[in-house]
Amino acid sequence: MGLIPRSSYYDAQYKQSAALIRARRPYLIKNTLTGLGLFAFTISIYAYTIKAVSQDEFEDVQVPTTQQSPRAGASTSTSAPAAK
Repeated sequence: MGLIPRSSYYDAQYKQSAALIRARRPYLIKNTLTGLGLFAFTISIYAYTIKAVSQDEFEDVQVPTTQQSPRAGASTSTSAPAAK
């Protein structure tokens, strides 16, 4: 005897019984349409976002001039040298 009681909607191999299929039948079309609606809504938001972001050309952004990078091994610190 298991700790979890068996549901009458599943058989010993946990396959759907005829009763479960009959119980779900009235909701099949409504759930499918709701899922398709949510999927379409999500895809439309994603497409709108990609379209809106791709229109930005960043012409108003100031690009700083490039500076010569310090040589390898050179100290970038501006503090005074340590006392000996």
